[in-house]
Amino acid sequence: MITTTTITGNPGSGAATAPEPSRRMLGLLAAMAALAVLLVLSVTVGGTTMSPAAVWDALVNASDGFDQFAIRDFRLPRTIVGLVVGAALGVSGALLQALTRNPLADTGILGVGAGSSFAVTVAVGVLGVRDISGYMWFAYAGALVVTVMVLALGSTRRGQSPVLMVLAGVCVSAVLTGASSALTLTNPEAFDQMRGWSAGSIMGRPLALIWPVLPLLVVALVLGLSVTASLNAMALGDDVAAAQGVRLGLSRVLTVAAITLLAGGATAIAGPIGFVGLMVPHVARWFVGPHQGWIFAYSIVLAPSLLLASDILGRVVIAPGEIPVGIVTAFVGAPVLIGLVRRKKASGL
Repeated sequence: MITTTTITGNPGSGAATAPEPSRRMLGLLAAMAALAVLLVLSVTVGGTTMSPAAVWDALVNASDGFDQFAIRDFRLPRTIVGLVVGAALGVSGALLQALTRNPLADTGILGVGAGSSFAVTVAVGVLGVRDISGYMWFAYAGALVVTVMVLALGSTRRGQSPVLMVLAGVCVSAVLTGASSALTLTNPEAFDQMRGWSAGSIMGRPLALIWPVLPLLVVALVLGLSVTASLNAMALGDDVAAAQGVRLGLSRVLTVAAITLLAGGATAIAGPIGFVGLMVPHVARWFVGPHQGWIFAYSIVLAPSLLLASDILGRVVIAPGEIPVGIVTAFVGAPVLIGLVRRKKASGL
């Protein structure tokens, strides 16, 4: 049985034990196998279930049948978008929780999604931007501004306060959500085409939408990986981290940059999708303990698995209709959030 790390009181203050590296690797391989299965299911399952043979035929042959068209132009891009967006959300959530030492930190709870949504609403309603490839950059800008704002509001002389950050995020999110709703009501026709985006969906996203964002996401993943050692040291306290040679200011700037690029990119492509970045790092810590490098590796695999599984569920639960994946993750994530809040012991950070 894998031993997980638990803490009581201040994060990082409790005794910690971690599973052996071989068990961590076996768990990661199992998670990768599960992701591979979900990738296949995402392409085959839907309003019309298709066999793996039909999928293979559509990928290797240039025929123009309905099944081949549906797979190449809709399901395959949708699956790739889910893979990219899920990985971005999972890693951004893990980095944010490590940076703030707050087990309830999430890009949705801290208002990053609301910031992106408000920026997109302004782009559509005020500036007249109508194409998703145009307003996705506003989503990036909104994510950056709100991330910096919440980090500043949640800071004290002793560093970031987890409680203050959650309160600041909730308040900022409420204000921006209300402002977005008010602006939407002034010109509902202009916002008809972004309703699916605002609900959080990977349906109908062409691969052409990913290519401009992909380099930024790769850079963000590299930045996130580069600060994992610093985040491990910072979990013991700023004084201990500084004594170990960690450059605290630079590490925080790089982490915030990675979070903004990942969360902003995912929101720009698929809209605000909550709870993925909250749940997945917790699941990872249950298996690997507080080591940020392993949490990073698990999150990049488990998060797209959760997103694709939620998307598949949204397709079949009211078939032939569909439920946007952002709504499905909210239904799944709300009970998990309540459970995390009520736990007497939380996963170690």
